[in-house]
Amino acid sequence: MIVLIDGPSGSGKTTFAGFLGEILGMRIVHFDDLYPGWHGLAAGVKIVTALLEGAGGYHRWDWANNVMGPWVEVPERNLIIEGVGSLAPSVVRAARQHGPVLTMLFDGPEQMRRSRALARDPFYEPWWEMWAEQEARHFATVETPDVTRGYP
Repeated sequence: MIVLIDGPSGSGKTTFAGFLGEILGMRIVHFDDLYPGWHGLAAGVKIVTALLEGAGGYHRWDWANNVMGPWVEVPERNLIIEGVGSLAPSVVRAARQHGPVLTMLFDGPEQMRRSRALARDPFYEPWWEMWAEQEARHFATVETPDVTRGYP
């Protein structure tokens, strides 16, 4: 089984994925570990699609030095994949080649999400608007998920 958890920054997907991974004993692949920089959402989608199509792993992104980092092997086929890009059509199609897939979309009010994201990573602030534009382009391509989680 593959669980795909998507949603804009600060919506709670990483926290939920951590809980779910612990309960189910499944490995988690975090998009944040492989985006090649702040302009890399579309490239991250290609990396995860390739992973699901048999690449066997991915290069972790070294955010401190803004360079490709070490290779991370991912031999498991039962996975939780979380991050913006998880519900991209190519990722969902590639995941479905391996069996059952559960798609989840998290969301919430922008101010709450922004506050949470910046509390987690204060260096995110100058990138917020540019990243939000990439998110908007991505979410325009996402099909209706199996589960949607919003906040009032």
